[in-house]
Amino acid sequence: MARTPRNPVLAVALALAATAAAAACWGGWSWYAAAHDDAAAFAHTREEVLAAGRQAVRNLNTLDHRDLRRGLDGWEDSATGDLHDQLTDGRAAFEKQIREAGTVTEASVLSAAVTELDERAGKARVLVALRITVTAPEGEPVRKESRMLAALTRTPGGWKLSALGQAPVGRTAAE
Repeated sequence: MARTPRNPVLAVALALAATAAAAACWGGWSWYAAAHDDAAAFAHTREEVLAAGRQAVRNLNTLDHRDLRRGLDGWEDSATGDLHDQLTDGRAAFEKQIREAGTVTEASVLSAAVTELDERAGKARVLVALRITVTAPEGEPVRKESRMLAALTRTPGGWKLSALGQAPVGRTAAE
């Protein structure tokens, strides 16, 4: 029986085509797995919480007596639940105090971190370090640094502050 000679170019081309097909399948599967990975979705939510927490804490520590409506509207837009109710209920009295004081308060976020995130419950906590500058009508601006612990709640409008307070600094009584 006579053997037909094989074409080496055809054999190499078939091997390369099979390798390319395998690589394409592996690449497609890897992309699909990464796009539908729970860890990626959790990381995305964490980044949303961090961005919302940074902005909301900044908003609630920034206020200009010359444009109170915009500042206080920003406070209310950043909050939900009891905190939102406190801000809206006390708005008139607070507005009067700020107008009389004539101060401008500007906050800048130095750093922030998500300390807790419960996606199912729609609750999160963010620790935010701020530099707050208060400028009175007379005198030099006063700068202070502050650490705040913010509780956030997921709402139909996104993540909003549901509580805000000073974070403990240094040693605590429990130590």
